Amino acid sequence: MRWIVYLVLAVVLVGMPAPLLAEGWPQRTVRVIIPLGAGSATDIAGRLYADQFSKRWGQPVIIENRPGGDMIAAASAFVAARDDHTLLLSSTSPITVNPLTHAKLPYNPADLIPISVATDVYVGIAVPASMKINSLDELVALARSQPGKFNWAATPGGTYLTFAAFQKSANLPIANVPYRDIVQAQNDLVAERIHVMMCAVAILQPQILTGKLKLIAVTNAERSPTASDIPTARQAGYPALDLPGLVGFFASPAMSRELRARISEDVRAVATDGEIARRLLATGQVLRANTPDEFAALIERQRAHFVELARAIDLRPE
Repeated sequence: MRWIVYLVLAVVLVGMPAPLLAEGWPQRTVRVIIPLGAGSATDIAGRLYADQFSKRWGQPVIIENRPGGDMIAAASAFVAARDDHTLLLSSTSPITVNPLTHAKLPYNPADLIPISVATDVYVGIAVPASMKINSLDELVALARSQPGKFNWAATPGGTYLTFAAFQKSANLPIANVPYRDIVQAQNDLVAERIHVMMCAVAILQPQILTGKLKLIAVTNAERSPTASDIPTARQAGYPALDLPGLVGFFASPAMSRELRARISEDVRAVATDGEIARRLLATGQVLRANTPDEFAALIERQRAHFVELARAIDLRPE
């Protein structure tokens, strides 16, 4: 008789409108995979969203940090899950940049389905305060005057590609130092083991506040509200360093379009919470939300931009 019950239940579920199925979600813990370490801008935003989502959804929402490997480890784990109770919170790089830098990926970028932008992360360029550099002009001049002496680090993906393209176009004789977890690089920056770093302002902020690091530019279209005296890269005369810090939620193909739309509405509800916005702004991020289709359009725009950057520096996938 049990199989008859299961059969009837299956028939009911098949006949149930998708929006009603979406209303019943989640039935268990929701996992949010993040491709960066604890303390990163994405991690900070993810934990704030997870707390609010848990209250709205009535189920635990947990963060799983999987840094390293150009965000490939996180994207691969997310795609392998094929589960509508697993989300990815990430920049667009696993879709827009990794196919340009890696000849073969262990995941299909098409399996990262946009839900909504979550934040605009302010991306900064910082140097050790001990180097007495106050601008991009001074950084460029110093690097050219002492070829081979200096090196740089950047968050994997679009941030790395943007600085690499800038390095080539500006003819800067400095070397890249890769990090599994970019959060750890700030200590080397303070100690002058690396000399310039491009990453989220949230990572740099603690050392900037103590006076050990100096922020010399942000790459976003507008100045950071928490560092309004610091110019954008474009204002400083280096438009090649323009980079919006889009971070958003992605779903598995296992998730229905209706459920993605519902989650995007929940993202918007959190993004309009003034207290959450204030807390996130203090870390150099601005809350933002949009629809799955709007996010997809932004991703396509970024993809085209990074394709042009890769072509400009004759980037070959490895």
